[in-house]
Parts: sequence; C-alpha cells; structure tokens
Amino acid sequence: MSFWSPPYFVGKAYEKGVTYPQWQELLDKVIRLHQPIIKPGGFLVVNIADILCFADPSIPRFQAESHGPNRLPINRERILALMAEHPDANRYEIARLLGVSEQTVDRRLKNNNVRGGKHAAQTRVKLVGCFLEEAAYQAGLPLYDRRVWVKDPAWENSQWHSNSFRAVDEFEHLYFFWKPGITQVDRRRLRKEEWSQWGSRAVWNIRSVRANDDHEAKFPPELPQRVIRLLTDPDDLVLDCFVGSGTTAVEAIRHQRHYIGIDKEKQYAALASRACSAAREETLFTQDGKPNEY
Repeated sequence: MSFWSPPYFVGKAYEKGVTYPQWQELLDKVIRLHQPIIKPGGFLVVNIADILCFADPSIPRFQAESHGPNRLPINRERILALMAEHPDANRYEIARLLGVSEQTVDRRLKNNNVRGGKHAAQTRVKLVGCFLEEAAYQAGLPLYDRRVWVKDPAWENSQWHSNSFRAVDEFEHLYFFWKPGITQVDRRRLRKEEWSQWGSRAVWNIRSVRANDDHEAKFPPELPQRVIRLLTDPDDLVLDCFVGSGTTAVEAIRHQRHYIGIDKEKQYAALASRACSAAREETLFTQDGKPNEY
C-alpha cells in the first residue's frame, strides 16, 4: 500500500520554481510509476486538498453589499461630511484625515467590498480530484473510494476568518485508488467500535498538527495510522514517496509494517530517518519490558 501527501502547489519552500504544468507532470508521473509496484488488490491513497488558487483576470471581481457592522467606526455619512468640509481633498487625503486606507474610503462610499483588493484579479480555485482520478485511471488504478478528512478550521491555527460567503478551510480529501485484483478485506484489523466510528465512515474527524515546527506541511499521525490499519496487515509494505518528516513511516513501524520512504529534500530525508530510528527504539520492547519479537 502506498500513502502520501504531495506538494499542494501553494508556494512552500520546497516548491519554489515549479510551474503548474510541472507540478501536474510530477503527480502524473508518480502515479503512473505505482502501477507496476502495487500488488494486484493493493491500494494507492493520496491525501490532498482543493486549494490551488490562481489569479484569473477573466473572472469578474466579486462585489457584495455590506450590511453587517463595520470593524472601523467610519461610515459613508461621516466620509461625505468630511468631504464637504474639505471639497478640494481627494480620497487619499480624506483617508489620511480619517486614519484609514484609501480602499476603505472607496468601499464605504460605494457600500461594497471587492474581494482580493480593488485592483487585484479574482482568484480561481481548481479542483484536484478530477485531475488525479484521470491520471490514475490512465495508469490502470481506478478510483475505488474517497474519504473526507475534517481538520481544524483555518482560523483555529492562523486566526484567519472570512467576511464573505466563502467557507473557512477545514477539510481535505483522501483518494483511494485500487489496482485490480483480489483484495483482502479483513474487518478484524479494527476493533468493532473503530469499524463503526471510522473504518466504514466517509468522514474522518482528526485534529490538525498544532505546530509545523520542523516541516512546513505535516499531517497528524492518526491520518496515516488509520489508512495503514484499514488496508494492510503486519509485515506488509507501506510506501511514502513524499515522506517529509516521516509520519507515515513512523506509523508503519509502530504497527509492525515495513516501509519505504522517499524525499528529494535532504534535510527532510534526514529528519524522517531520525524519526524512524526513534520509533524503532520505542518498539524494541513491549509494555512489560520484554523484547519485542517483531
């Protein structure tokens, strides 16, 4: 089984200089290379989110009448009164007198809010699932299932929130691609309550990593743990070709699976190696202090 989360093409340090077509080519190639190495009946699971935003001048800027309370105690009437007092002042000078931005003056006068700034192009969000599904289908790995990982809302970690109808970012997808063949379905891999709570459920509620201190994009251990326990048995092999900080490899070790971890960034390969060494040390002995046979 292969489980990984690729670069999301959102400007992380390890994505610098990569174009969108190059990013697509990378994912397409990696998926195609899985076809000969996944055993028949095995799975490739990809964790990713639809968060690819591009400036698109062809899309009209979103405009909305603002009827809610303003953060700044400045309304249209106050601006008009000040303009009457200073008939020769332009908007920039009025803004300076009020201690606000020219954009705020413009919004209050027009009673609207232009998303992304008055002069910025509207953003376009591209769905990723359809691209991955087609790439995998062409590689002979049809889409078998998908799960939704509900994480912390974005404002939980960054204090960001929305003043528009756009939803706060709080979920990602897991796409399950299957290599045709006989699949081992064994519900005994999970406890009965685990099967009913998440094993057979499409929505997984798992809290995000609280701090990406040693890697820019970490996912919580419970995410790969669930996939590993659901789809594999002890002594099976787990692959993560974007191993990052090593979370998937560590969970494979902790649950008696073998693993292969790959990363093009040397510092992350070293980080994952250290994490795996620590995990192996933890599993050398059982809870009662006896040597672990595995």
